[in-house]
Amino acid sequence: MELLTRLPGGETDIVKRTVKHQLADKLAYMILSGLLQPGDELPSERALASTLEVSRETVRGAIGELHARGMLEVSQGARTRVIGPGKETLVSSVRALAKLKDKGVDEVAEARIQVEVQVVKLAATRISKSDLERLRVLVAQQKLMINDPVTFQISDRELHTIIYAACGNSLLRDFVSDMYDYALDYRRQALKRKGAIAQSVQDHERIVEALATGNPQLAEEALTHHLQHVHKSTVQEMKR
Repeated sequence: MELLTRLPGGETDIVKRTVKHQLADKLAYMILSGLLQPGDELPSERALASTLEVSRETVRGAIGELHARGMLEVSQGARTRVIGPGKETLVSSVRALAKLKDKGVDEVAEARIQVEVQVVKLAATRISKSDLERLRVLVAQQKLMINDPVTFQISDRELHTIIYAACGNSLLRDFVSDMYDYALDYRRQALKRKGAIAQSVQDHERIVEALATGNPQLAEEALTHHLQHVHKSTVQEMKR
């Protein structure tokens, strides 16, 4: 699966852009949406390459591009650090996210569950063996990220985006991707709580194995269980 197809609205000019530029766009979107924030240290080139299934050379090139665009700080002998969006123009999905921020957390959570459940049910009947294997690899990697919220969130988004794409419906994929990005600030804080990442990894493993059965009902139950955990921890953080 092409890397860019896992980005919201990612079909445009897919043939014309190199994997390096596609990855740069993907990382830029993470910064613009708030998944990666100023001061965050990126994972190592090796870790990013493994999580996003690209070469280290591609990661290095994408980081260099975002450094030139003023979004990343690159220092010899130190981890690459996020500066911020700089003068980047908001893409359509980020503008949609801005509209979502005007909605209440319960309203968005309810909508996300309703839509994402349909996505995962479709994915259960359409997901490829290669995507299932990729999801299993991500879950295995996530078990080593228990104390690394930034790296985990990058991996978490990759896992969910693969599932969204597997549903085979680009409209549903893009819509639920916007839902995913809601209240990221609070979810980042929630992930720092003891046991939060471990719970998400456990949920992810259950979702992947449900998808592997090809049973939409099992996939729905696993995802609903996960989203309820996400909503509960997010609301708790927002009330602090």
